[in-house]
Amino acid sequence: MQLGAPPLVISLDTLEIARREQRGLVTRSQCLAAGLSPKAVEWRLASHRWRRVLPRVYQTNPGRDDWWTWAMAALLAVDDSAWSHRTAAYAWGMVRESPRTIDLVVPEPRRVTPPSGIITHRVTRADERIDPLHWPWRTTADETILDLASSAGSDELFALLGRAFQKRLTDEASVLRRLDTRLRHPRRQLLTTVLAAAADGVESPIEGRYQQDVERAHGLPRGVRQLHREGGGRERHDVGYPEQRVLVELDGRLGHEGFAAQIRDGRRDRRGAGSGWLTLRAFWPDVAVTPCQLAAEVAAVLERRGWTEHARPCRRRSCVLPGQ
Repeated sequence: MQLGAPPLVISLDTLEIARREQRGLVTRSQCLAAGLSPKAVEWRLASHRWRRVLPRVYQTNPGRDDWWTWAMAALLAVDDSAWSHRTAAYAWGMVRESPRTIDLVVPEPRRVTPPSGIITHRVTRADERIDPLHWPWRTTADETILDLASSAGSDELFALLGRAFQKRLTDEASVLRRLDTRLRHPRRQLLTTVLAAAADGVESPIEGRYQQDVERAHGLPRGVRQLHREGGGRERHDVGYPEQRVLVELDGRLGHEGFAAQIRDGRRDRRGAGSGWLTLRAFWPDVAVTPCQLAAEVAAVLERRGWTEHARPCRRRSCVLPGQ
């Protein structure tokens, strides 16, 4: 596969096919390959039947200017390119907001001066980074994660990996294999830690913070992520401690908003209580601001329900847990 090569155009029929696949967009080279003369192209532009979107890229449906059309135009404007970074992540469904700028990868030897609003990244072995099955061309899910991880914090990485795993775009082993090909990745240690947590079922930043800053830091037992409680049908619980029959629900900003969600969560808590499970609810400030206090409270409940060990203080000077 030639990196970034758009659909082959050799006739007016194939130009029409390409136009449909490209959200109404065509390139000058595609038009000429299909048999249109330069004068025929200029006439369509001058008569406003077509509109020049970027150099050598024309919109045959003037007025169509949504994000996907702009991203496609950027791809067509830069030869041998593919969506990457946050653009590819949005296309894969790993981030929820469309990026303001379009990121593209191009082969390392190329020197590109992209139009305004487009960022190009020169990479070695570019063909190996591109998913060969998806048009418009984009970096694979694994490569997209590694690209964003270069500057992302742990919270963003948890969210990114959680969505990628949930959508079955990749898995821990696949990302780690690709990480092995990037010996100088600046966030290798963070990635390894976050991947291990994501493989345990962590699907959001608050779950990752709970695992690291509450459980591990204070020696709590390792809870079961995304626990299916017996008799609970398809219901999943963020963290469960089966031996003590304790559930911890972590209510972050996403997925737990609105009165309807509160009603749903309350009903689930009551169903669990009816079968002997105690539900503890923690919120983002509990996990991110006062994790030591939350650890002490969870530990106290676990001890009352049969946990024979004790929580330990973490490395924070302000930790409220006493030393052993």
